[in-house]
Amino acid sequence: MRASGVTDTPDAAPELAGVRSEVSELSLLFEISRVLDSSLDLEDVVHPVLRAFDSHCGIRLGVLSLLNRATESISIEAAIGLSASEQRRGQYRIGEGIIGRVVQSGEPIIVPRVADEPGLANRTGALDAPGLGELALICVPIKAGNIVVGCLLTDRVFPSSTPVEEDVRLLSIAASMISQAVKLRQEAQEQSRRLAAENDRLRGELAERFRPENIVGNSEAMLGVFGLVSQVSHSDATVLLRGETGTGKDLVAHAIHYNSARAAGPFIKVNCAALPESVIESELFGHERGAFTGAVRARKGRFELADGGTIFLDEIGDLTPATQVKLLRVLQERELERVGGSETIRCDVRVIAATNRNLEELIEQGVFRTDLYYRLNVFPIHIPPLRERKSDVLLLTDYFVEKYGRRNGKNIKRVTTAAIDMLMSYHWPGNVRELENCVERAALLSNDDVIHGHHLPPTLQTADASGTAPQGSLRGELERVEKELVQDALKWAKGNMARAARSLGISERIMGLRVSKYSLSPRSYRR
Repeated sequence: MRASGVTDTPDAAPELAGVRSEVSELSLLFEISRVLDSSLDLEDVVHPVLRAFDSHCGIRLGVLSLLNRATESISIEAAIGLSASEQRRGQYRIGEGIIGRVVQSGEPIIVPRVADEPGLANRTGALDAPGLGELALICVPIKAGNIVVGCLLTDRVFPSSTPVEEDVRLLSIAASMISQAVKLRQEAQEQSRRLAAENDRLRGELAERFRPENIVGNSEAMLGVFGLVSQVSHSDATVLLRGETGTGKDLVAHAIHYNSARAAGPFIKVNCAALPESVIESELFGHERGAFTGAVRARKGRFELADGGTIFLDEIGDLTPATQVKLLRVLQERELERVGGSETIRCDVRVIAATNRNLEELIEQGVFRTDLYYRLNVFPIHIPPLRERKSDVLLLTDYFVEKYGRRNGKNIKRVTTAAIDMLMSYHWPGNVRELENCVERAALLSNDDVIHGHHLPPTLQTADASGTAPQGSLRGELERVEKELVQDALKWAKGNMARAARSLGISERIMGLRVSKYSLSPRSYRR
């Protein structure tokens, strides 16, 4: 017997298939809804949504692509059926391929059979895989309101028992469900771009505001130095300035002092390398009357004179070990005793030290104290050499041209292209100080209110500008050098060819060949 109400007719199978299709569709939409309820972060939901399609529909390919309106490019955000490298290759322009056309038109597109569609932009290369050519593709837009923000693409078996319109409808419903997550993602990205732009603007304003007036430079390296100066200026931290000779460490020390709360106090400079060992202790800490021969009266040292202000200890790496010990006490206790005195004197001094030497190497050699190094290295600032801030060369040149033109009563109006090329191609071992000297010399030599290339020192002259391009071949130059080496060796060996050959690291036979080649006479070197 059959159960009541069950009809055994041929039309029952399509009806049951329709019911199963509706149940499967509702199950898929419920799964997508559950995923979206758990999070609206696109990073969290995009892969689960595509996996839900795979689980319920058995798709081989599922791709979610998003439009970047700033660059007008479309890129794959997430996919199933594609490798990571294939996803990276999935970059499209608006109107390009099925993805680009859907984003451009805002309407779904159906490709009945991949192999028969010539207009596909197979950027990923995935459509060349076996079996995919026989599948159909369905791509629907993802919209935020009326604005297309991306698209959703899947495959399906075609023809199928389910009308293709039903698949388009289902995919469109899913696209509308995830559009909110896409919209939130793009709003977050836009806010992030605005915040980044605002931060860049504020950093630019701060760099401009805290740029020391006595330092010229707009390069990225110098902007970093300006930022460190602005950070440390308003504290009393000990600063260690490091950099090559001529980079402007003294200018940075001035900038730190005059932008600090101690700006009204004294700024005392001490060149530790210029003071003899016999007087440096007295110069730094002072002395009492009769402390040594010639001390006819008591005298304050530089630390006492800097009380309430800043002391700048230049070339700190040249201090003697004995002086280092006493300086360490001043840094630790902020107190000192004059030479020949017993009274302890308190001093409120901010210390800025500078050196062009490698203190770490001096510590390994036992020349510089480790404890003093750590006391000085509280806030290190590296001053970049001029070769690392080439964009500042012309800015500095303009500054020095104006400075020395005014000082010498000249109105320098321009610098020629040849001179600019020389200035920009030189490596500046003496840094800003060398550049200043070169410009001062050129300003003095100029007689027509123009700085020409020939006004610059010979060290800056190029082969083209000076007409001294190398003449002759490489072989000729090598032979000339070789001949000079052989002559020098013979001269040193007093004509003894065997000894000369050993000094050059060659055999006596080769030495004989070279002597013959260059028509040299060893006897002439014996006198």
